[in-house]
Amino acid sequence: MSTSIYSGPVFAMARQQFAQVADHLQILEMDRDRLLYPKRAVAVSCPIHRDDGRTEVFQGYRVQHHLTLGPTKGGTRFATSVDIGEVAALAIWMSWKCALAGLPYGGAKGGITVDPYALSPRELEGLSRRYMQEMIPFVGPHTDVMAPDMGTNEQVMAWFMDTYSMYQGQTINEIVTGKPVSAGGTLGRREATGRGVAYLVGRALDHLGIRADRATAIIQGFGNVGSVTAYCLAERGVKIVGVCDHTAAYHDPAGLNVAGLQRHMAKNGQLAGFSAQGLIEPAELLLRKCDVLVPAAIEQVITGENAPRLQCRILAEGANGPTTPEADAVLQQRGDEIFVLPDILCNAGGVIVSYFEWVQDLQRLFWEETEVFDRLYRILERSFQQTIARAKRDRISHRMAAMAIGVSVVQSAKQTRGLFP
Repeated sequence: MSTSIYSGPVFAMARQQFAQVADHLQILEMDRDRLLYPKRAVAVSCPIHRDDGRTEVFQGYRVQHHLTLGPTKGGTRFATSVDIGEVAALAIWMSWKCALAGLPYGGAKGGITVDPYALSPRELEGLSRRYMQEMIPFVGPHTDVMAPDMGTNEQVMAWFMDTYSMYQGQTINEIVTGKPVSAGGTLGRREATGRGVAYLVGRALDHLGIRADRATAIIQGFGNVGSVTAYCLAERGVKIVGVCDHTAAYHDPAGLNVAGLQRHMAKNGQLAGFSAQGLIEPAELLLRKCDVLVPAAIEQVITGENAPRLQCRILAEGANGPTTPEADAVLQQRGDEIFVLPDILCNAGGVIVSYFEWVQDLQRLFWEETEVFDRLYRILERSFQQTIARAKRDRISHRMAAMAIGVSVVQSAKQTRGLFP
């Protein structure tokens, strides 16, 4: 593709990763752009009335990567970093993630360039509803199904669902996932990504012969994914020795009080102020010795600069795109020192249970929580086994193996369906 509206470091990273896996799979050059570039990108202006009487306009985006296997699926992010390149990269990663898990979806992602914490509750509701209103011509239960992401939550999803439903004249629960249970959500959705990360960490520990009750973990990011991962790992007996968010980082070799951290986070919305003891620089936390390192915040935190100094045995990517291609090259040079659980495998629990929510909404038949998690773990187990087997067979990294499986599924589907017209 000679020209493209997509730019920025995150999209460049996704494009580089795809080029590497396309070379490995020997995909013809003439087929690569169709696999990589999104089917559709939408940019909208979202004006709202601020509480002080001003009218302010925020920029919103939605990128749908492909609809070859079914509707697109992906989160909606409210953050100051949001731009079309970042959103497109996240949509591409979501495509490979869904294909690896065997879900009948293409990837999508959306967002608004805004600091949601600078909005009042009324302003946040107004912006959420306006964004969905602008997206109505481009989304639907069989076209594109939204979900929460950084800066959004169950309440925002309920506003999305209500806005779409008002325009349709009937309740359409299945237009979004990650809703409150009272509005058609599924049991277990909020904890799904973190539970999935913890399950796969447990499988990696078993694979390496490390006892969970003798293992230590550091969690970078203590939002929904990081906090649930910390809690679930602690339940398995893993000692949580470090945590951080954008406000503070704590490290204690004797172990941190995870329940206390969660209570403090629920009350204050940030880790800062939890304790005067154990404070360290967030960048330093990534380099402390541990058995399990979980980057669960933002993209590109494991870089070519800090990858040589990582002291973990397992790198479990709870976030999307936390490891740059330069860091990947370093990790491959380190051989079997670090067991990588790549993002499209490791954090797939959220979209898997979102799929369950969509299915339940379409059928108007809801499952017990035990059934939700039993189905989740079975899919994660299958994906884990396939990734490990592919990596061993082809003598490639776990990331390359996971992406090769995902890309191959989409490529095969496109070839089978052909090109219309």
